[in-house]
Amino acid sequence: MDETSNPISRSDEEWRSRLAPQEYAVLRQGATERPWSGDYVSTSTVGVYRCRACGAELFRSETKFDSHCGWPSFFEPSESEAVTLHEDSSMGMVRTEVRCARCDSHLGHVFHGEGYATPTDDRYCINSIALTLEEDSVA
Repeated sequence: MDETSNPISRSDEEWRSRLAPQEYAVLRQGATERPWSGDYVSTSTVGVYRCRACGAELFRSETKFDSHCGWPSFFEPSESEAVTLHEDSSMGMVRTEVRCARCDSHLGHVFHGEGYATPTDDRYCINSIALTLEEDSVA
């Protein structure tokens, strides 16, 4: 088993010491970065998107698409167990929150049935600051 698949739990103080203030606000407090401000909104780099907090693999570039929403969008996680989904009734609406299955960090939200020409018609709208991109190496 890959070490990034083992569940982890840290105290609030440990998370604060490991993450920059904006990273902490998004990953641990459920904040959202400003649209069009993240590093991965428009990137087409081939690779693996990992959780910034714990390094778990979450998404692959093959599932990333341009939804024109201001945040990186994916049509599915790299594995069905990579993320967990939770009802979020904040902000006066019901949405589906996406969290890292390994460390329970907030990643963004998933929206269903919006009519995108993808295999799943899902849009995982993920904060760039919640991710790191590990580029595929060319042999």
